Amino acid sequence: MLLILKATAFAQTPKFRVMAFYSTNVESDHVDFAKDAMKFYAEMGAKKGFAFDTTSNWENLNDANLKKYKVVIWLNEFPHNEAERRSFEKYMGNGGAWLGFHVSGYNDKDTHWPWFVNFMGGAVFYNNNWPPLPAKMIVDNNKHPVTRHLPATYTAPINEWYGWKPNPRDNKDVKVLVTLSPSNYPLGKKDIIRSGDIPVVWTNTKYKMVYMNMGHGDQNFTSSLQNKMFEDALLWLGK
Repeated sequence: MLLILKATAFAQTPKFRVMAFYSTNVESDHVDFAKDAMKFYAEMGAKKGFAFDTTSNWENLNDANLKKYKVVIWLNEFPHNEAERRSFEKYMGNGGAWLGFHVSGYNDKDTHWPWFVNFMGGAVFYNNNWPPLPAKMIVDNNKHPVTRHLPATYTAPINEWYGWKPNPRDNKDVKVLVTLSPSNYPLGKKDIIRSGDIPVVWTNTKYKMVYMNMGHGDQNFTSSLQNKMFEDALLWLGK
């Protein structure tokens, strides 16, 4: 079943169309994030003039449906079957745009999707902090359209932060936009990140894509600074 949130009643053709995919049978904190994100982007669509649709049916990640959308968002999950994966690969290869949050970028030895590892700039999940905590961010590049409204540093709201190995920064096609500040270390109580260069937001310049590690819990949209980045990322991808 396709659930559609109408951003607004358009008097004219919307500037672009967005489809956000999410799941309800995942970690409750990831469901909370998806609910907040859908509300945020639906309200943004009404103001900015783009159409925002949502679905929890990942079978809608198919060739025919994807043709309707300029941007695809994965809020709290990723496709697990080959048909959906192949359709997404084709969509991105044909110039589609993707915004992924948190667990949508997760991959390890069990996900068996080498194309996606390359798409993520080679990044493979390595470690995480627990419990979720706020953290200081370093903005690597505030000239980029995604991060142009951010200062040199800011404090991101409570989130679970992922480390990566290999590091996507080592890929020549990756532009890292935001990095976890080393001043946070040691970060966590049960699971502790003690060191390392950990990109948080980046783009693989071979595609029109942005990955953001934010996406755990119901606090991610409580920062006006970070919200501006969430807005700017979608507007950049929708151009």
